[in-house]
Amino acid sequence: MESEKNYSRDIIGKTVVSKSGKKFGEIGDLIFEVGSGELINLVLRNPTIYTEKMELEKNKESQILIPFSAVIALGDFIVVSEEDII
Repeated sequence: MESEKNYSRDIIGKTVVSKSGKKFGEIGDLIFEVGSGELINLVLRNPTIYTEKMELEKNKESQILIPFSAVIALGDFIVVSEEDII
């Protein structure tokens, strides 16, 4: 059985939405754990007004971070669980 791989170039630029269809923005960058290569956070670019109003973690450049643990599905969109972000 072949394992499914997702490459960063395939993820960057995709739109992030919640299960209920609320748009968060687009993936601008990815943050990895250097030692293990584990994906830690998705960095949003072009965040929506909805996302700006949420009290989400930000990096030192004030970019909004979405924990990768909140991601439910990777496809045409990146679907995240809102409950796991807040």
